[in-house]
Amino acid sequence: MKKKLIYIIRHGETDFNKLGIVQGSGVDMELNARGEEQARAFYKLYKDVGFKHIYISKLVRTKQSVMPFIEAGFSYTPHKELNEISWGVYEGKQQSEEERRHYWEVVNNWNNGNYHAKLQNGESALEMQTRQHPIVTLLKETEYDCVLVCMHGRAMKSLLCTLLSRPLSEMEVFPHSNLCLYLLSFEEGQFKLLKENDISHLLSQ
Repeated sequence: MKKKLIYIIRHGETDFNKLGIVQGSGVDMELNARGEEQARAFYKLYKDVGFKHIYISKLVRTKQSVMPFIEAGFSYTPHKELNEISWGVYEGKQQSEEERRHYWEVVNNWNNGNYHAKLQNGESALEMQTRQHPIVTLLKETEYDCVLVCMHGRAMKSLLCTLLSRPLSEMEVFPHSNLCLYLLSFEEGQFKLLKENDISHLLSQ
């Protein structure tokens, strides 16, 4: 089987990222000016890598993050399975101290193996991981040997755990920042991590 390369990036900065407000799958916010600059910086460094196809979520911030590639004629496909986790009633608003504490209680539950924990009207870690199964299959079976995936922070942590055969309790092992890059190879049925949370393309900004 031919070796595949999978480039996974988080979307660029939005105003809610800047303010520390969770967006989740229910907030479809556009990139801010810095996020657009990050998208251009990534394109400048990686436009000649040879991406055969791009996969994005159904949320506008991922499409805008790869817009320079789209404008250059690269093919792409949106997948709802790449959407961010739903944070339920906490999405898109400033959190009180008590709400913030509850948010971290849920995350700590996941870290301790309780993947069913979730915020009110939100999605659990296990539900998110299950939703992503078609993407895992797609990345294994795609005919393309070099693809770019643009998605979201928490969803990316979950996907990386699945691809690298790690439990969801290790999601925090994978740090992320806006427009960071994780690079994986897929060969002989196994994914291997080659780069993590790489932001070298942003350092010249």
